[in-house]
Amino acid sequence: MTARPLIARQPNERLLALIREAACSNAGLARRVNMCAAERGLDFRYDKTSVARWIRGQQPRGRAPDVIAEALGRKLGRPVTVDEIGMGTARQLTSSVGLHFAAGLAECVEQAGELWHSDVTRRENGEGQNPYATGGSHVAPAALVEPSRDWLITPADAEVARTAGTRVGTADVEAVLATTAALVSLDRRWGAGHVRPVVVHYLNSVVSGLLSGAYRETVGRELFGAAARLTELAGYMAVDTGLPGLAQRYYIQALRLAQAAGDRGFGGYVLAAGMSHLAAALGNPREVIQLARAAQEGAKGRATPRAEALFLAAEARGYAQLGDRAACHRAAADAAAALERSGGETGDDPVWIAHFDAAYLADELAHCHRDLGQGREAQKRAAEALAGHPGTRTRRRAIGLVVLATGQLQEGELELACHTAAEAGTMLDGLRSGRGTEYLEEFTARLEPHRNDPPVREFTARRPRREGVSPR
Repeated sequence: MTARPLIARQPNERLLALIREAACSNAGLARRVNMCAAERGLDFRYDKTSVARWIRGQQPRGRAPDVIAEALGRKLGRPVTVDEIGMGTARQLTSSVGLHFAAGLAECVEQAGELWHSDVTRRENGEGQNPYATGGSHVAPAALVEPSRDWLITPADAEVARTAGTRVGTADVEAVLATTAALVSLDRRWGAGHVRPVVVHYLNSVVSGLLSGAYRETVGRELFGAAARLTELAGYMAVDTGLPGLAQRYYIQALRLAQAAGDRGFGGYVLAAGMSHLAAALGNPREVIQLARAAQEGAKGRATPRAEALFLAAEARGYAQLGDRAACHRAAADAAAALERSGGETGDDPVWIAHFDAAYLADELAHCHRDLGQGREAQKRAAEALAGHPGTRTRRRAIGLVVLATGQLQEGELELACHTAAEAGTMLDGLRSGRGTEYLEEFTARLEPHRNDPPVREFTARRPRREGVSPR
């Protein structure tokens, strides 16, 4: 069961007109496209449903538009271009791209590739000239939770192996994983504004090509897992560059790719560390809790204690936003207990959760205390986090300083709060992080009742309002 489209795609009237001119049925066109593809050494398996999706406005990825144009041209007895079939580079990118949890594997690969390609096109064309850009900042509320339900009830893909295309091996998967690790380090140190363009192009060019290759079952599962991890990272980077709507789309596709990998634990991570935190940033606490609980339920028995701790911490954040202190404290205590069960060692943990240590948990709990108005406790947890975060976690340390400053402000320590926030601002000056900028601006807004006090005047004089990072 897949999520229903929230906003209809713009129908591809050009393609529909040519199909009618050629007197070709949807099934007939699909057969012709598959035959043309085979002549080019490609393994296309389109059917009448695929053609119906194209008519509704879905853009097939990769070389498919060229093959479709050729197939129609042969039927019509004249050359046909991709622009004539409404699939050229000037086509309108629709607002529903990436918002659905695909039912089948072929659709999963197609939707992920469509999102990556659309994002590259959006960047190259410029947001102002591309209707898809409206999806960058706009979040579809229903699609925050609906994909998690699909993930919970959708059975695992029976088989992912492919026999057509360029051979993909273990070394190719290891290259994707190594690239992802390097990009994670760069993102934490310098902010997503410096790194996100690289991630998007790598997904669209390298990863998309690998998914279209030939691979054994075991290699295929590993490849989908690697693609899921990099797609989730792209989602986080979209958050950090002020594009929550685009982040939502990346998270949904990362969730589906994790399903293809057979990795329920990472699927839970996408829900709790990605989509739940996005809901928190948007001020939707009930969705925060639902997503965290879905992660716990869907990954039950398939996640390590360290991952369970993260899931529970996400749930605690939701209760804190609701103002439910008792429920927040229960979830926080359960998270601490789960992390303690991990023993402090990461040997049994997958790489995507190994970073979640005592410092990260303290960071999450500091946010909880801040949202509950418990300034003293927020300071304590923020200080613990800062003591544990290494210097390479620059963005995390900067945000931690802002949370610490907020806790100090909540306790009436105005001068100290301004000093701490100024330290965070200095650190953020070396980053391109929209998320860090938002934290600092939110703190500055809290100073408004004290705007005439000398410490605040000095702080605001030093910190002119920042423009933030460009979403491009």
